[in-house]
Amino acid sequence: MATQDYKRAYVWQLPVRIFHWANALAIILLIITGLLISHPPGIMSSGEASTQFWFGYIRKIHFMSAYVMVAVLIMRVYWSFKGNKYSSWKVFFPFDKEGLASVWHTLKHDIFLQNEKNYDYKKSIFVGHNDIAAVSYLVMFILAIVMIFTGFGLYSNNATWFLPKIFGWVPEFLGGDMNTRVIHHLSMWGFILFSLVHVYLVFFHDWLEGRGEASAMVSGYKFVRAERAKNVQKKESVKEG
Repeated sequence: MATQDYKRAYVWQLPVRIFHWANALAIILLIITGLLISHPPGIMSSGEASTQFWFGYIRKIHFMSAYVMVAVLIMRVYWSFKGNKYSSWKVFFPFDKEGLASVWHTLKHDIFLQNEKNYDYKKSIFVGHNDIAAVSYLVMFILAIVMIFTGFGLYSNNATWFLPKIFGWVPEFLGGDMNTRVIHHLSMWGFILFSLVHVYLVFFHDWLEGRGEASAMVSGYKFVRAERAKNVQKKESVKEG
């Protein structure tokens, strides 16, 4: 197979990268502290119970991480209207005939590892998100909304300011605190499943294609075929390194 000419193209803008890493850190902290909150470990201590506040700190980290998640999510929604083509909200709705065909194609060849009879790099390699990633991020956005509503709903009775109290109606709407906790907990496992698949696919594409899939979310740059890079530059005013 002939070596292709690749160009360095600026794909992921700074707000997208900030959202990615801040949200990733917030989700990791939320999962760890959430698991501890749902199943508190029994810790033996010779000190007085009144002087032990370690579980309070866990709750504090959980709530602070939730606020970070909300803040960067708002920023990302804003940037989906102000950013380039690859961060646009339109990317996350690939439900036309071509988009659904691309989703099925990616499932077969990236998840189930079926070989392609006729390799088509335009169909197999995307400059931005592939269509199945776009659908996954849409599902994760919906899950994040569920997490925010249920989490702040559970916190509303103990909150001292208006934001969590806005969601005080959620537990009553869902039939009580227990139902709300179950939905909140199941949503967390949705995030865990997504994170595992996401990391696998990032490294899979980085190894298979060698276009800087992993480092792109740090630098913002991917390596794109020269003919496609010219098209990207023409349509999106993409910078070349």
